[in-house]
Amino acid sequence: MKIRHPWLIKSLGFAAAWILRLWVATLRYRYHAIGGSALPHHANVRARYIYAFWHENILLPACHCGRPDVWVLVSRHADGQLIAEVCRRLGFNLIRGSTTRGGVEAVRQLLRAGRAGHLAVTPDGPRGPRRHVQAGVIYLAAKTGLAIIAGGVGFQNPWRLHSWDRFVLPRPWRRATLVTGAPIPIPPDLGNGALEHYRQLVQESLADVTQAAERWAEEGNLPQR
Repeated sequence: MKIRHPWLIKSLGFAAAWILRLWVATLRYRYHAIGGSALPHHANVRARYIYAFWHENILLPACHCGRPDVWVLVSRHADGQLIAEVCRRLGFNLIRGSTTRGGVEAVRQLLRAGRAGHLAVTPDGPRGPRRHVQAGVIYLAAKTGLAIIAGGVGFQNPWRLHSWDRFVLPRPWRRATLVTGAPIPIPPDLGNGALEHYRQLVQESLADVTQAAERWAEEGNLPQR
């Protein structure tokens, strides 16, 4: 059932954002940075970045990274209205569009937003394939001049939905780990070969930080700083 009434969308978005905050607050959360990386709200962040997370893991960064200087892309489809309202309530700035509706204008807005703030993307979304980086994030980094930081998320024995991305739902009171990898700068002029090279670099970085986050969440330890 698609929800279209604006008042109902706002009410549900407000409630969902608070439920999500309370749910995530029960988790035993820990964060680990690799290679000089950091999340947007950390004091040592001196540059702007594109933060990339797998689509299945967006709940944890959504609660920990919501700021007015972080822009996220949300679909213009009917279901996207509710998602957009939740993101707005969590503190993000929004850009509306997708590869099928409003795509060109959405790219223009992302390029403008990247001049003043961070961007947060799910490079395998919105339809997959699961855990496969699409070339669009590399193009975006090349045009904005922003380095890409891969973010990995792990939960202790989570639930998973039967969706294309096996979307993760953390169990309350369990461990949750977020790991960010070293920034990956992308040169402004990319040929086809270079684009694939950097796409693969981001793919590997996301795989590495995700594997580390999942392992540390299950084992209950983090490496010494």
